[in-house]
Amino acid sequence: MRRRGVTVLLGALLTALLSIGVLGAPVPYVVLGPGPTVDTVGREDGKEVIQVSGRETSTSAGQLRLTTVGVQPGVKLRSAIQGWLSDEQAVVPRELVYPPGESQEEVEQRNAEDFQVSQTSAETAALRELGYEVQVVVKTVAADGPAAGLLRPGDVVTSVDGAAVPLASRLTELIRAKPAGTALRIGYTRDGVARTDTVTSREQDGRPRIGIEIEQQQPHPFTLSFDLRDIGGPSAGLMFALGIIDKLTPEDLTGGRVIAGTGTIDDSGQVGPIGGIPQKLVGAKRAGATAFLVPAANCAEATRNRQPDLPLVRVGSLDEALDALETLRAGGAPTLC
Repeated sequence: MRRRGVTVLLGALLTALLSIGVLGAPVPYVVLGPGPTVDTVGREDGKEVIQVSGRETSTSAGQLRLTTVGVQPGVKLRSAIQGWLSDEQAVVPRELVYPPGESQEEVEQRNAEDFQVSQTSAETAALRELGYEVQVVVKTVAADGPAAGLLRPGDVVTSVDGAAVPLASRLTELIRAKPAGTALRIGYTRDGVARTDTVTSREQDGRPRIGIEIEQQQPHPFTLSFDLRDIGGPSAGLMFALGIIDKLTPEDLTGGRVIAGTGTIDDSGQVGPIGGIPQKLVGAKRAGATAFLVPAANCAEATRNRQPDLPLVRVGSLDEALDALETLRAGGAPTLC
């Protein structure tokens, strides 16, 4: 009997040791959880997140908080099980976050670059909203290209066949919309004088082109910069754009509330979908948000993962986001998911 008890005890001990070993084994998954939120009209680490030089700025009684997703890259079975059982975390295959053939460092570098692009697009969209229009400026003209002898560096392209060119991307779209060999009426200004010339496009690298290199300029009498580190990806664009507008206008967009949100933004102010909505909603709730701005394309997912007493406000553009905030300030009901 005594020998049998010792055998059972040793067996239990061995099972426990094996379980510990198994639970400590790495698995090909990552755990996603709520990340930090940041007030884009406030301060982080003692510094203003959005910094403006050369112009007075206003202060907000509330907050405009961007939301993030925390990623746990090195996952063991124990953590994966805890994530599967959690209402606030998600366990996803590692290759969805770190694609095969890319190192973790390469993915993080790309995320950092996307974050920088989101700031640039937020600035462009916000300043356009405030009346600072973009200029599509000719940077170089190919000596043997279709535009040689017609366009010059410094010309500001304003239209193609009568269609306005408010952004550099629009010029490219208009040229590519018609087959190579099409005679295009290019409207432009040179030294402040409006001109029009006909340029016949030519196929190059399989696409119609007119032989110019362009750059996008947006003259304004002040400078904008961002001071925020350790965040990656493009999803802060909407909240950065709102933060810029809030600081550069006397109106307090928040109405004294804590507004959280997410969404990419392009130069034209269109808001695009992002990942990690469930975790971002949890983060927003923890930060005391009273409303959450949701990209229209993420509404279904957000609705499935809604947090108590956190209205989900549907936005598809910067204009819609501004309208929604105005409605909230007036005590009305914005469009919800």
